[in-house]
Amino acid sequence: MSVISVLEHALESRWEAMWARVVDKDPVELLDALRHECDSNVVVCSESRVVVPNAYDVVLADGVHDELTRRDSSVGQELTDTLMRHAEHKGYEWAGPLTVHITRSSAVPNGRYHVASRVMTHVSAEGFEHVTH
Repeated sequence: MSVISVLEHALESRWEAMWARVVDKDPVELLDALRHECDSNVVVCSESRVVVPNAYDVVLADGVHDELTRRDSSVGQELTDTLMRHAEHKGYEWAGPLTVHITRSSAVPNGRYHVASRVMTHVSAEGFEHVTH
């Protein structure tokens, strides 16, 4: 392993350990679920180009959502950063700008989470040009 890979792995481990202290659920499972969602939806375009969805929805149970957002307002950014590092490590290309959207729901079974992905096309500035008459 290169020095940078070792450093990245150490930082990821510390982040996952911090999550484990924040929530009584295992946050590593949530991070693994995001990575798995990404890996499960790859599209191999060529030998050198593998595209993955760019929009991820994480639905958290009410209690888990409250706990995470109370202690750290940048949870979505941290999940995005973790997923970005995962994709870089695997050599994936995003289908557009990467987003991880977190919501809460009382309908999440067993007080856990639900992760889903999709390809969200980016919005072109051309669609917002004003028409002058």
